[in-house]
Amino acid sequence: MITLQVRKERVGPVLGRHPWVFSGALQSLPDEIPAGTPVKLTDPSGKFLAQGYFNSYSQIAVRVWSYDENEKIDEKFFIKRIERAESIRKKYVANTKTDSYRLINAENDFLPGLIVDKYADYLVIQCHTSGIEAWKKEIISALAKTLKPKGIYEKSDSSSRKVEKLDEQTGLLFGKMPELITIKENGFKFLVDIVNGQKTGFFLDQRDKRQALVKYAKGKTVLNGFSYTGGFSVYALSGGAKKVVSVDSSADALELAKENIKLNKLAGENCEFVCQDAKQYLRSAPANKFDLIVLDPPAFIKDRKKKEEGIIGYKNINEAAFKILPESGILATCSCSAHLSLQEFRYLLSSSAGRAKKSAQILESYTHGIDHLGILPFTEGEYLKCLFIGI
Repeated sequence: MITLQVRKERVGPVLGRHPWVFSGALQSLPDEIPAGTPVKLTDPSGKFLAQGYFNSYSQIAVRVWSYDENEKIDEKFFIKRIERAESIRKKYVANTKTDSYRLINAENDFLPGLIVDKYADYLVIQCHTSGIEAWKKEIISALAKTLKPKGIYEKSDSSSRKVEKLDEQTGLLFGKMPELITIKENGFKFLVDIVNGQKTGFFLDQRDKRQALVKYAKGKTVLNGFSYTGGFSVYALSGGAKKVVSVDSSADALELAKENIKLNKLAGENCEFVCQDAKQYLRSAPANKFDLIVLDPPAFIKDRKKKEEGIIGYKNINEAAFKILPESGILATCSCSAHLSLQEFRYLLSSSAGRAKKSAQILESYTHGIDHLGILPFTEGEYLKCLFIGI
C-alpha cells in the first residue's frame, strides 16, 4: 500500500476524522497513482493516521474510509461496511410500514463517493467519484451477497461525475428490475420509476418531513409546488386536506402522482394536477386560495459560482408563496442546495417574508433523516433544509 505523508500543519482535520484530504495537505504525491488505489496516511513522524483511496491529483486527493491500519481492502471490507450501515437502518428506519431507505450515504457511511438506495427488494447505486468507481465490481458483489436483492441498477448520472471526468453510467448491474417498483413508506405505498425518475427515483430524504406535514393538513387547501410524484400530496390528503393542487413541469411525474393517490385509496376528487413550472404558477396564483403551501424545488445552486443566482431563485419563489398565503397560513419550504447553509436559508426566507409584508414564525425545522445520517466533522455533506413556517 502506498504511504502518503500529511503535512504537520494539516494533520488536525485527519485526526478529527474529516474524510477529505486535499492535495495541498500532503508532503508530496508520487506520479501516476491510479484512482481508487488504497493509500495509507501518516504524520511527518510516520505515525499512522488513516486509510483511504487515492482519488485525484487536484483538490481532494484522498478520501478516507478506515482508521484501522491493518484493515485489508477487498470484498470483505465492503461487506463489513454494508452490514454496519444496514444494521443502523434496520434498527431505526425499517419496519412493517417502511421498506425503503438510503442504505449507504457516501462519506457518512465510510464509503466515500458511494450512494446506495434500497427500494423494497431492489437497490440503486450511484458512484460519484473516480476512486469509488474503481471498486464497483467488489461493491456490487458485496451488495448481492449481503442483501440478496432481486436487482441492482446503476444511476450514476450526477453532475459531480463531470468534475471527476467520468461519463454517465446507467443500467442494470445485477438481477432484474421492473418498470415500476412499489415501495412502502410510513404505511403509504408509492410507485417508483428507477430508470426515468429524478435522482434514484424517489426523494427518500423527505420521509420525516412528509410525515410532519400530516398534522397541519386537516381542512386545508394545499399547494404542493414542485410536486414530482406526489409524496407530499399523499400525506396531505391522509391528514384530511380539503383539496390538494399538485404542480410540476413533468407530465410523467404527475401521472405517477395520480397513480399514487389511487394506490393509497385517497379521495381523487379532492385533487388537481397542473403541468406547469411551479415558479410561474406561484406568480399567477390568486391570494388566499391556499392555506398551506409546500415548496420542494430542485437544487437552485449547483455550484458555488451560481450561489447568488440561486439565492435569488429561492427568494423569489418564497416571496411569491408568502404573498398569496393568508394570515395563519403555513409554508413548508425546502432547499437541497449543499452550498446554502441553514442560516443562509433562514436569512433569505426572512427577506422574502419581509418583502411580502408578512411576519413569519418557525414552527419546526428539519435537516436529514436517520437513514441520511452524517458524521460530525463532515459539514460539507449537509444539504437538506426544511422549515415549517407559520404567518
